[in-house]
Amino acid sequence: MKKIIVSVLTILILFSCKKEQPTEIQPEEPKLEAINETTADNAVIYEANIRQYSPEGKFNAFTKDIPQLKELGVKIIWVMPIFPISQTKRKATGGDDSKFASEMPEAEQYKYLGSYYAVTDFKKVNPEFGTIEDFRNLVKTAHENGMYVILDWVPNHTGWDHVWIKEHPEFYTQNEKGEIIDPINPETGESWGWTDVADLNYDNKELRKEMTSDMLHWIKNENIDGFRCDVASNVPTDFWQEAIPQLRKEKNIFMLAEAWQPELLKKDLFDMCYAWDGHHLMNDIAQEKKAVADWDKYMEKVSKDYEANDILMNFVDNHDENSWNGTINSRLGEAREAMVALSYLTPGMPLIYSGDEYGLDHSLKFFEKDSIPKTKGKEWDLLAKLGELKKDNSALAGGKQKASYKRISASNDNSVLVFEREKEGRKVVFVANLTKEEQNVVFELDQKYTDYNTGKPFEFQKGKGLKLQPWRYYILVN
Repeated sequence: MKKIIVSVLTILILFSCKKEQPTEIQPEEPKLEAINETTADNAVIYEANIRQYSPEGKFNAFTKDIPQLKELGVKIIWVMPIFPISQTKRKATGGDDSKFASEMPEAEQYKYLGSYYAVTDFKKVNPEFGTIEDFRNLVKTAHENGMYVILDWVPNHTGWDHVWIKEHPEFYTQNEKGEIIDPINPETGESWGWTDVADLNYDNKELRKEMTSDMLHWIKNENIDGFRCDVASNVPTDFWQEAIPQLRKEKNIFMLAEAWQPELLKKDLFDMCYAWDGHHLMNDIAQEKKAVADWDKYMEKVSKDYEANDILMNFVDNHDENSWNGTINSRLGEAREAMVALSYLTPGMPLIYSGDEYGLDHSLKFFEKDSIPKTKGKEWDLLAKLGELKKDNSALAGGKQKASYKRISASNDNSVLVFEREKEGRKVVFVANLTKEEQNVVFELDQKYTDYNTGKPFEFQKGKGLKLQPWRYYILVN
């Protein structure tokens, strides 16, 4: 009997000890901070071309690479349109006089995938890229890695197979014969040549409701963080004044307009627009059509046209430029690295287009399958270095509370660009020879700096010249 009692007590003691063992607490995944006024300060935006990003052209192939985009300082991923593409009038080749896929030999028609921007349903995903679950995983993965996802939206037009064509022809612009037409260039009154899409008419109030509802669908149901809006200035501004506040009632979102007009950046409208003039100017300087004096005029115009809290997207490349106007190398040549650096150092937010991080050097097909290189090299290293500086140094703040921009006078101001960015006691100075000739430049600095690229003290004696090879640049930090 005594043995039985001892055994029972032993079991009870062991059970009690086991019960008292502390439960192992798993650390929670860090939650992504809601988009706010500081989001854009140190952000790099990445344009994801899902079709061309990988040989398979699927969401999942891009999703698996999202974690490494952190190496480039990417904070916002802009995903090109993911919607089903219309078959009717689907384009097969490039240019305004494009042939339609239906005009090609029947055995070859499968190759012509059409334009992302000829949408047939704003609430579905293109099976070419995968499933809605695959897209949800993309968004989830981005959020887990501290990145926001904005969806490329096409508010100006739809493809010819969209259900609205049959059910709501009154949603579309029509000619005198009552025929739905493709979009018209407001400056010329003639067709843009976008014959694979039908122009929407925002005089119709029901269209406005439907378009807003479709945008809300992606915020409410798919947890996206905003939109990049295609040809946003071709849509009446008063539509954006109605729609964007409704979207923001649902969630804090980031809005990018493919436009330059300052009125689109007014309160409660878009957060950022395209620095088109800056983009064209960088091309022109690289091609010796313009000079540093033109850059100074541009920066002066920006300060007058835009408010202090307006954000411009600085870019040397995007899907349109690459496919229609040539590669970075063909446009910028030996000036490529200096211009990429300038796009990061200038007030605003720099853009990386799919493939440029790998040295993309061919124009991607727009209506057919293509692919980008995937070998890391000097381009990746450069963008990682610039992304780290953008992320960590408040002197490059480019959002609504951006760092100051001050031009520093140099002895040959039309050839060498010198300017300073400053915020919270941090300073970054950019010095660049923007010509194909060697330059000897004299300028003054107010303190000692470190060469960011080498990590060594910047050797520069006051009053003495600095020899700069063609397109040579320095980034100096205090």
